[in-house]
Amino acid sequence: MVRPLFSGATLFALFAFTNASRGQELVKLDPIRESVVKIFSTMRPPDPSHPWQKGSPQEATGSGVVIEGKRILTNAHVVLYASQVFVQPNGSGEKVPATVESISPGIDLAVLKLDDDSFFANRPAITRTEGLPEIKEPVLVYGYPTGGAGQSLTKGIVSRIEFVPYAYGTAGLRIQIDAAINPGNSGGPALVNDKIIGLVNSRLGGGDNIGYIIPSEEIDLFLKDVSDGKYDGKPAMTDTLQTLENDALKAKLGVKKAIGMVVHAPGLETPDYPLKKWDVITKIGDKEVDNVGMVKVKDNLHLRFQYMVQRLAKDGKINVTIVRDGKEQVVQVPVAPRHDELIQSLLGKYPSYFIYGPIVFSAATAEFLAGYERMGDRAFLLFSFIGSPIATRRGDKAKFPGEELVVVSSPMFPHKIGKGYSNPYTKVVKSVNGVKINNLRHLVETLRDAKDKYIIINFDDRASETVVFDRQEVLQATEEILSDNSVRQQFSEDLAPVWSKKK
Repeated sequence: MVRPLFSGATLFALFAFTNASRGQELVKLDPIRESVVKIFSTMRPPDPSHPWQKGSPQEATGSGVVIEGKRILTNAHVVLYASQVFVQPNGSGEKVPATVESISPGIDLAVLKLDDDSFFANRPAITRTEGLPEIKEPVLVYGYPTGGAGQSLTKGIVSRIEFVPYAYGTAGLRIQIDAAINPGNSGGPALVNDKIIGLVNSRLGGGDNIGYIIPSEEIDLFLKDVSDGKYDGKPAMTDTLQTLENDALKAKLGVKKAIGMVVHAPGLETPDYPLKKWDVITKIGDKEVDNVGMVKVKDNLHLRFQYMVQRLAKDGKINVTIVRDGKEQVVQVPVAPRHDELIQSLLGKYPSYFIYGPIVFSAATAEFLAGYERMGDRAFLLFSFIGSPIATRRGDKAKFPGEELVVVSSPMFPHKIGKGYSNPYTKVVKSVNGVKINNLRHLVETLRDAKDKYIIINFDDRASETVVFDRQEVLQATEEILSDNSVRQQFSEDLAPVWSKKK
């Protein structure tokens, strides 16, 4: 299991050199040490089952490094949902307030800004490499892991370079190193010849000295993306593919050379989408794709062909050579960031919610389902047994822009208006007064504009009751419930203007 590397307590690390040669190396690298800082954050993660409030504060520490533009680079997981962030220089007890300027939970990178630019007077930006390191190159890792009171320096080599899934549907380059890293190292730099080759972000739990860093190439892509003040995401192909290793499969598709990947399911099922089922992708740009989906990047490095997307994408498209019905052709495939999943992640945001009477409605998110995933397959077997979309549409793409599953995200508030109803917690809303619900905003609009005497809520499975409320009574009950349970607002801020249009 890959584990993030932030510590949950205020802990430092000290690495002591024990021979003269290492002592000389320490002196030589002192300027770099001054630009590596410790980060303290207090996080308030969302509480998906109580979306009107934030989770309990969690203290965390990590590392960071000064980069160009008088900024500090660190991991997203060190400062995600942080209500306060402090930066502590090397060898100092001072903690300087910082704010999160940009963040990408998917590729696990974040940029911090300080109010006082004088902090950077004697802490220069460390240069990053432009390319990937070579396997077996020696690497130095700086940071503040658990186990001591000062900055740590460990040494190892580059062991492996891959293109792998990160988080939230994002994929990217990853460098494996064997230098010792531990909780608290997250966000610290790894250097070759005094230049940053990447940022530490995780280690393999149960493995000996198997650590991972985010390469400079990924850092540069992230910084370029956020230069306009917002993060858009990495371009990606969303097609489902399979290897071309089986001889019968090759013969059926009319492919003579043992290269290519087969399109099993196109990214979009629309007539104008350039890839079709059974197409064989043989090249991406001018790089040949082998029959397990790898391309040669340089003499001693092969990576998954999807890596070339981020290098070659232009205007949201990439040239792909395919074989269709035995004939070769070049098509342009759209490679916008992934955003079409039905059940999406919050990506650093807090969940939207709407309280109506005793029921709390939210959009189903990956974070909401995470609690059931930790219970194993039993919970989803139950959802599947009753035909709930939480199971039957898990992993689906949205059928239309903006589609969401609207769920009852909290146990029903106690109130006499809910008398006799079973608790609809985790149920997916199918319709309100006969109107099929498309997303959370649509639910609020439907309840807002309702004029019937009764509100009738149907849920989308085979084991749910129909809930009926008197419309005037449920509006009155909502105010009582909010007051009794000390809930500040009936809705999240994004839904305030939607509900306020009610006459």
